[in-house]
Amino acid sequence: MSLRWLRALAIVPVLIAGHAYAQSNTAARKLRVGDSFPVGHYLVRYLLQPWMDQVTRQTNGAITFDYYPAQQLGKASDLLTLTQTGVIDIGYVGPTYVSDKMPLSEVAQLPGVFLSSCQGTLAYWKLARTGVLRDQEFDANKVHILLTIVLPPYHILTTNKEIKAKDDVQGLKLRSTGGAMDLMTRALNAVPVRIAAPDAYESVSRGTIDGLIFPLESVTSYGMDKLMKNATEGVGFGSFIVTYVISDRLWKQLPADVQKAMDQAGDAIVPQACAKVDDDTGGAKAKLEAAGVKFTPLDATAREGFNEVLKGVAGAWAEQLDKRGKKASETLKEFRAAVQELPAKQ
Repeated sequence: MSLRWLRALAIVPVLIAGHAYAQSNTAARKLRVGDSFPVGHYLVRYLLQPWMDQVTRQTNGAITFDYYPAQQLGKASDLLTLTQTGVIDIGYVGPTYVSDKMPLSEVAQLPGVFLSSCQGTLAYWKLARTGVLRDQEFDANKVHILLTIVLPPYHILTTNKEIKAKDDVQGLKLRSTGGAMDLMTRALNAVPVRIAAPDAYESVSRGTIDGLIFPLESVTSYGMDKLMKNATEGVGFGSFIVTYVISDRLWKQLPADVQKAMDQAGDAIVPQACAKVDDDTGGAKAKLEAAGVKFTPLDATAREGFNEVLKGVAGAWAEQLDKRGKKASETLKEFRAAVQELPAKQ
């Protein structure tokens, strides 16, 4: 599935919507949108901004947005609560930052389950809109999902130590997003340190942590290309989910035509955004290499050693949550089935 095909597919709901909203009499409303991304972050450019533009266009300007980046309205870990309580209208929620409230979403952050951003994104989008995650995560938290993207599989980056094999990770303090990534990091005998992305630069510069488990594009976005010296290549170390949600209370207040415009814009923008992220992967690596980061391709023996540890993480994650009464095994099965329906590369 090519980027050109995805873009062509995305045009269909836009054309339909253009007719549907031509005579809209929706009262003008400005919605406050908050996230933790720095100004100019690539996910905002690829995902959020096009979505806001399209919703405004499809509603003939009846719906506009005030956007507050860089945690101006609250910390990343607080944005779900701020959205639920109406302090902001639309909030960025990284499920791993609120893993106590959205533990099942971490199924899309497990290592070795998918190979690209679009595989992870479109499988998660399906479950969040119509599957088990809709019932167990979003409906349960009284929010409606508007957008999502799942990042490409992560790399381990370090300030000093070169990672050539599994044992090289042992004892390293690595930035983790929590939840499933904590489980993976401990399985590798490393020490997970839970830090939100905007706070990682300070932790690295102070020597609080030895490195990151991070997507390549975000290393540059957060300015950490200046601090990292080494990076792995050849094994995926989990991922991260980005969602934007609106409270059920506010969603139900919006006219039906606005709800339709928002959902259709999401269906159009999400596949375009993940395709752009996948296309960017090679460019991000080149930028980091130009900044002096050394990529160490893991040989077959090293990959086998890592994968032997990582393949047990998904099962341990599901078993742990099943014991808490969560439908983790069901979610994992449903997510893997959705991934299998998608090509590895879009």
